[in-house]
Amino acid sequence: MIGTRLIAIALVGCTLAACDRPLTTPEKGAVVGAAAGTGIGLVTGGSFGTVVGAGLIGGAVGYLGGTAIDRSR
Repeated sequence: MIGTRLIAIALVGCTLAACDRPLTTPEKGAVVGAAAGTGIGLVTGGSFGTVVGAGLIGGAVGYLGGTAIDRSR
């Protein structure tokens, strides 16, 4: 339980430390794509019983798709 909290605090700290400048348009597309892909993967994976795998795959596909779409503009 304590280990999980420490990992969560470390991840939040790393995330906040990485925000030293505004995101560029391709970075925004990658973040939105990853979030949408993870959400869709979790919803569809929940109906098939493989939530974690579907969420990870959905996030990766969303990230790649969001980056590709925004870089093509």
